[in-house]
Amino acid sequence: MKFGFVLPKGDARTAADCAYKAEQAGWDGFFVWEPVWGIDAWVCLTAAAMRTKRIRLGTLLSPISRMRPWKLASETATLDHLSNGRVILSVGLGAVDTGFEAFGEVTNRKTRAELLDEGLQILTGLWSGQPFEFSGKHYKISQTTFQPPPPPVQQPRIPIWVVGAWPSEKSMRRALHYDGLLPNILEDGEVRMTPPSPDEVREIKSYIDQNRSEPTPFDIIVEGDTSANTREEATAIIEAYQEVGATWWIESLWSLETPEEILEHIRLGPPPTR
Repeated sequence: MKFGFVLPKGDARTAADCAYKAEQAGWDGFFVWEPVWGIDAWVCLTAAAMRTKRIRLGTLLSPISRMRPWKLASETATLDHLSNGRVILSVGLGAVDTGFEAFGEVTNRKTRAELLDEGLQILTGLWSGQPFEFSGKHYKISQTTFQPPPPPVQQPRIPIWVVGAWPSEKSMRRALHYDGLLPNILEDGEVRMTPPSPDEVREIKSYIDQNRSEPTPFDIIVEGDTSANTREEATAIIEAYQEVGATWWIESLWSLETPEEILEHIRLGPPPTR
């Protein structure tokens, strides 16, 4: 089991300071969210990369449907080189209530899913090298040969974690093509706001084992908040997920307000396991 911490708020300097302290405290990953309008995620992660040496750096998450895939390919590959291969990219449809409509972004779920699928194809295609071209429903790219950047350090690609709505077959199949699953649970056609239970993760792990054919490693990532628990209680929670196949726990404390509160929790380090 690996442990990540997602920064609930703060500027690039805060991100750099928190990532540095997270690395010292034994966290395995440091993540930031990517807003429609706000503090830029990739500037934050770049600042974090300059202060750290080991910890993985990523987004949680990047809604590709409202992004230019070639810009995201540039940002991720550039940061992967700067960090010596420490980038993780998390993707999904995103939350439309975070400003999509206000800025004229696509809000239709089906269209956003199409843009996500095409965006991922473009992203991984550009990472693979040039010449590259693409023709889809939403994007058309002529063959590109102009000043090609080097491919990412990580091969066969930067790890991509994909949100999957369990038990939606289409959503799960998308995630299985990549490197990790951020599971959401569907209930009565709507995404439940609470994390999956260990029993649900066990079901999801069984589905993955039966349906994923790629030989590369695959992560199952669970987000949660153990801040209200004792260290012993937190350990029991984490180990229950570890036993059923989860490989990452992301501590997500969205209620924290100040850099001091955030650093206090980071310094505690990840929940201990036996």
